[in-house]
Amino acid sequence: MKISSLMALAGLAAAGAVQAQSVTMYGLVDAGVESVSNVATAGGRLNRMPSNTGIMSSRVGFRGKEDLGGGLNAQFTLEMGFAPDTGASGQGGRLFGRQSTIGLGGDWGTVTLGRQWTMLFNSLLDADIVGPAVYGLGSLDSYIPNSRIDNSIAYKGKFDNLTVGATYSLGRDTVNAGPSPAGANCAGENGADAQACREWSALVKYDTQNWGAAVAYDTMKGRTVGALPDAVFAGLTSSAKSDSRLSLNGYVKFADLKVAGGVIRRNNDGNPAKQKSDLWYVGASYPLTPALTLDGTLAKLSYKNVDNADSTLLALRALYSLSKRTTLYAQTGWIRNQSQASVSVSSGGAASSAPVAGGSQNGVMLGINHKF
Repeated sequence: MKISSLMALAGLAAAGAVQAQSVTMYGLVDAGVESVSNVATAGGRLNRMPSNTGIMSSRVGFRGKEDLGGGLNAQFTLEMGFAPDTGASGQGGRLFGRQSTIGLGGDWGTVTLGRQWTMLFNSLLDADIVGPAVYGLGSLDSYIPNSRIDNSIAYKGKFDNLTVGATYSLGRDTVNAGPSPAGANCAGENGADAQACREWSALVKYDTQNWGAAVAYDTMKGRTVGALPDAVFAGLTSSAKSDSRLSLNGYVKFADLKVAGGVIRRNNDGNPAKQKSDLWYVGASYPLTPALTLDGTLAKLSYKNVDNADSTLLALRALYSLSKRTTLYAQTGWIRNQSQASVSVSSGGAASSAPVAGGSQNGVMLGINHKF
């Protein structure tokens, strides 16, 4: 994004603050160097700076809230992603591709409109120990760290220990897979097919001081495709086809040790050969010192209707906090593919870093994360 555009947005934020509206500018920059072994296209080891993530994805955002009285507030979030290695905008070049929402909130919860996270993503915030890191669940299912939807309405409310939420989208993704690795080219909002590209998700989550559990469901409809350049949407070639995920997870805290795990069951009509799968995962986190934390995740993607297509991934990290804002990290990942699988250990690499079918692979990344 041009510097002049950012300055204009910052000016708008400042103007909002003068008008007695609480507006915050925030973000983080995360960059590092990665080395991935056994890359099929490179014929060996690939060294690079990942564009998508290190331990978290780089972003700049604006968040605001205005008290309307009577316990009611108006709120908005505008959040853009970018690649720190090149400075390019993320999410297919969108201005605010991570989040773009406006809504109302109160003691009853919040209702928001725009581009926002699904409830599948919200269900994983406490159970997925390594989160959207370059080695993690996103390597086995790219939708998990990218589960956002366009043209959506969402509700989320927290009542004591209980959190409930839901989303509904009229057209879940307006960007195709060319400019965006996670793009689905499914704009929807089609008068000829009212169900095209719809999405809905739901969440029930219960948290206490020492443990929590969550269940979430997320389903996406396809659309009818036309000419070949239009047929880029992952096999969901009609609105009668869907891609659904049911997530069950939980976590337990033992003093400073946190252990979490769960399963995501997927039913994908767009891939008949690999329609049904389970993604199992378990992870743990422990602070060795106030500054140094060790964590990791073990995950397995298992298909129900095809043999020798499973992948098992192990990710380990060391996080060293130089301050509340700045963290140095070292992380490594290892993946073992069965003979019919060629999944990359690195979620930042997609097909460009995949091994040959049946190939194992490891990756190592050193980096720095700074929040502001």
